[in-house]
Amino acid sequence: AMAGFVRELERRHGPALRLEQRAAGGVGCVVWDAALVLAKFLETGACPLARRHVLELGAGTGAVGIMAATLGANVTVTDLEELQELLMVNIENNKHLVTGSVRAKVLKWGEDVTEFQPPPDYILMADCIYYEESLEPLLKTLKDLTGPDTCVLCCYEQRTMGKNPEIERKYFELLQRDFELEKIPLDRHDERYRSEDIHIMNIHRKQAVGPQ
Repeated sequence: AMAGFVRELERRHGPALRLEQRAAGGVGCVVWDAALVLAKFLETGACPLARRHVLELGAGTGAVGIMAATLGANVTVTDLEELQELLMVNIENNKHLVTGSVRAKVLKWGEDVTEFQPPPDYILMADCIYYEESLEPLLKTLKDLTGPDTCVLCCYEQRTMGKNPEIERKYFELLQRDFELEKIPLDRHDERYRSEDIHIMNIHRKQAVGPQ
């Protein structure tokens, strides 16, 4: 593996998280702005995380999930096989700051999620929508993982280039078939880690109405 370069993510209380990144190898290897915004939003305390079960999808460096674990959550960070080593390194480097627990597991969108049951209290996603072909598998995974009380926090950077707006529109259109979406206002984001073009959505399963 190429030598990593470390990104420090300051915390409101206590030492910063130290996140190794990888200079080579695809998108999963640096701490994206949406991950910083979501991690810092968790620190505002808007969502109680202590002793809650949390699952991060497309975790990349693990920044968001590890932050949740420093806030007392029991976290599983998930990504593809090739990111497991980076996730393990970052868990190891920050384990002295964790007050809950954190572990890394392989989860490929669209595949069986039995081992991640029962449904978590929270699912965290930062910048998970950029490939059209991953939309259907991602939505399947979200449906398979969420229970009636699962809160999905999806943070994404609005991108105006190329096919991005179209992919984004399609994603939210498909998502709305099964989920209720609510945008978290900018003034509830961390006062420094926020941006007009980075959005946090609070997403819940639609409640079935009438006879089952």
